[in-house]
Amino acid sequence: QVQLVESGGGLVQVGGSLRLSCAASGRTFSTYAMGWFRQAPGKEREFVAAISRSGGITGYADSVKGRFTISRDNAKNTAYLQMNSLKPEDTAVYYCAAKYRGYYYYSGASEYDLWGQGTQVTVSS
Repeated sequence: QVQLVESGGGLVQVGGSLRLSCAASGRTFSTYAMGWFRQAPGKEREFVAAISRSGGITGYADSVKGRFTISRDNAKNTAYLQMNSLKPEDTAVYYCAAKYRGYYYYSGASEYDLWGQGTQVTVSS
C-alpha cells in the first residue's frame, strides 16, 4: 500500500535550520493534500503546516509562521518542511500526513488518511 517516510530530523542548536522530507510511494501523490504535525513529550499532537495538492494554498500554525516553510515537488512524490530559526520549543517528533483527494489544506489531524512513522527533531539551548 501507499507509505510515507520522513527523513531529515536530528539535533541542532538554537537558531539553526533543518529540512525535513516526506517521500510517498505510489503514483497518486499529486492528488493528496499534505500536512506536517509534531508531538512533544507530554503534549498532544499539534498542527504545524499544510499544503494543497497543487501547492497553491498553504497554512501554518502561529507558532511557526515566518520560520517554517512547507513545499512539495509532485514530480518527486515528496513534501518538505524547511525549518529555520529553530527554538527549543520546536523539539518534537515530526510527522507527515496525507489526505486523499484533498483540494485545499487541512489543519485537523483527524482529517488525514495516512501517516508516516515520524522523525525526531531536537533543538538544544
